[in-house]
Amino acid sequence: MTDAVKVGFVSFSGAPSGILTVFCDDALEFGPSTRKVLGSAANLIKQAAETNRFKGKNGSVLDILAPQGLKSKRLVVVGVGKPSELKGQDFLKLGGIIAGKLKPGREGVGVLAELPKGAMTAEQAAAVASGIRLRAYTFDRYKTKKKDGEETKLRADVSIAVGDVAAARKAFAPGAHVVDGVITARDLVNEPPNVLFPVEFARRAGQLRKLGVAVDVLDVNAMKKLGMGALLGVAQGSSQPGRTVIMRWNGGKRGDQPVAFIGKGVCFDTGGISIKPAGSMEDMKGDMGGAACVVGLMQALAARKAKANVIGAIGLVENMPDGNAQRPGDIVTSMSGQTIEIINTDAEGRLVLADVLWYVAKKFKPKFMVDLATLTGAIMVALGTEYAGLFSNNDELAERLIDVGRETGERVWRMPLGPEYDKQIDSQFADMKNTGTRNGGSITAAQFLQRFVDGTPWAHLDIAGTAMGAPKTEINQSWGSGFGVRLLDRLVAEHYEAKR
Repeated sequence: MTDAVKVGFVSFSGAPSGILTVFCDDALEFGPSTRKVLGSAANLIKQAAETNRFKGKNGSVLDILAPQGLKSKRLVVVGVGKPSELKGQDFLKLGGIIAGKLKPGREGVGVLAELPKGAMTAEQAAAVASGIRLRAYTFDRYKTKKKDGEETKLRADVSIAVGDVAAARKAFAPGAHVVDGVITARDLVNEPPNVLFPVEFARRAGQLRKLGVAVDVLDVNAMKKLGMGALLGVAQGSSQPGRTVIMRWNGGKRGDQPVAFIGKGVCFDTGGISIKPAGSMEDMKGDMGGAACVVGLMQALAARKAKANVIGAIGLVENMPDGNAQRPGDIVTSMSGQTIEIINTDAEGRLVLADVLWYVAKKFKPKFMVDLATLTGAIMVALGTEYAGLFSNNDELAERLIDVGRETGERVWRMPLGPEYDKQIDSQFADMKNTGTRNGGSITAAQFLQRFVDGTPWAHLDIAGTAMGAPKTEINQSWGSGFGVRLLDRLVAEHYEAKR
């Protein structure tokens, strides 16, 4: 929702009072500017640390109310452990930890971005700022009541004191746009399905035109002319018509081959005729997490003016069980001309992706395609909710995704593909079935998708366990996580963007 926390950078001399946050190592040592600000309160910290068994370990917090000798009403001491062992993601998490200590209501917060040996680098301070914003996100658009006198909204002004204000602002600018993209993705996933149906989703994607993104929306008639029978087969059971949205950001050289990202956008998934159990079906409003990520990613890339040509494509449908819905046993013809026997109407996401992948491969001839989809429960059985499943026909692309996953903390784990799995989706009546057996369910789903990439280097990310309902972290307390935006922005920035 709307960003309620404002983050800015100031010099150490300009650090405000209010709530003061400082960093120490595992020897309870502070940087020189921090020691100067603390003055005699440093002794108070030593005493409080001993009483609370605070050792300065990475991520630990010592919270002191009304600290004697300081104007601040609270002093928050955050441990960093051994500074030499800190990595980029640690600073993001430190920012999240700071935001986690803030309480609803208007607060002024000063953060001294300094380690024992001196000021944090501009990039480290920028990561702290991003972590604060990511953790502070809430989605309360539909809450109308609160208890008497209760503040539910966090409205903080955070001033981060740094050694070089201009450098910190410059370092933070692109990251701030990426955070905005994550917030957009979270908002989309958190919206209720009676609000965010395919036409409305397409309208929101169209708002990217303000950032210079070219957006084309294919309606049902346009998709029929293209022969998108697989996607339309899923959509036909709903009173809400399907849409395909193509977003183009041309930030690279004219004529350069684009890279492409494709998202599954099932705005609500009942399972269709193969209806799901009632328990937790409300969570299926998040079955468009892949499409949400692609929209957030395109926003981030355009806002920070990425020097790359990028295609974002999303297939938007509802999977409903009315009298027009497709049935198990139906055979549909995909845009590729390949026919698909419908075995289970709840294996619908791969049908949507099949046509969008083929459309993008044929029309744009991208350097590579990455699709994201909350595709299978099977991937959660395999990997839980800590990693997204990665399937790829290209080792270089797969390794790059794994590497940037480690860097961003949005981790992926490579799973196998191979012709041995094809027999599970072979059909006696059509070219293929839309589902195999229970064994290797996420693998056969990826094997199915591979038939529609037309030889393009491709990776499939099964984000069923990471896009919604994933465990809360230092930088995310939201049901919809926005998983994938930071991962893929980093992929573009490090490997496919023209150097400035």
